Amino acid sequence: MKLRYPLNLRLLQGLLFCTALAAGGLLAWGTADASTGGPGDPLKLYVEKATAGLPGRVEVNIGTLDERLKLGPCGRVEPYIPAGTRLWGKTQIGLRCIEGSRWSVFLPVEVKVFGQALVSTRPLAFGVPVNADDVRLDEVEFTKEAGMAISDPRQLEGKTTTRMVAAGQVMRMEYLRTPPAIGAGDPVRVVYTGDGFNISTSGRAMGNAAEGQSVRVQTDAGRIVQGTARAGRIVEMRL
Repeated sequence: MKLRYPLNLRLLQGLLFCTALAAGGLLAWGTADASTGGPGDPLKLYVEKATAGLPGRVEVNIGTLDERLKLGPCGRVEPYIPAGTRLWGKTQIGLRCIEGSRWSVFLPVEVKVFGQALVSTRPLAFGVPVNADDVRLDEVEFTKEAGMAISDPRQLEGKTTTRMVAAGQVMRMEYLRTPPAIGAGDPVRVVYTGDGFNISTSGRAMGNAAEGQSVRVQTDAGRIVQGTARAGRIVEMRL
């Protein structure tokens, strides 16, 4: 089809119809009617297909172009995802003419992703341990969260809060930390382990360390040694 007059938004919407291109999963448009934003809208179907791999339930809202926009004659319009664009939250897709005039425009879209995540059941103070009674599983909008929402209660084990958390707030990984097994200045027991023997001495930790991390210790004899932090304020050294 050859068009010999400029395109405005209304005419562009009237041109959109969906034909699948098997290779690459792209959609191309020719002539037919489609109402932007409706359940059968080819633009919406294109975005839904492009976001099929996202976790959870996806809702797509298609925006509109500026009504004053004038585009050159075009017989075929193709959508594309601009480089560096993520189909997440408020974003955009591109529309370009591939048969006729050479133009490309951006169409605003909103992609909402919903899924199950842990939500606090009560206010949580800074630095307190979090357990299963403090949270419930609920449907939340992931695209509203700046960080990674927690969905598995096992991720709370051994964690304390890094900030105050309000009741009903989505639990995120940055709200939690694993408290150090050993803190700077803590009295510790240094255990030397080798084949068939085990020797221990006392000392004082020179820094913080979670279980399994390396930590320096000054022994009661004044020596500086380095070992692996273990639960119970134990520093393990293998010989």
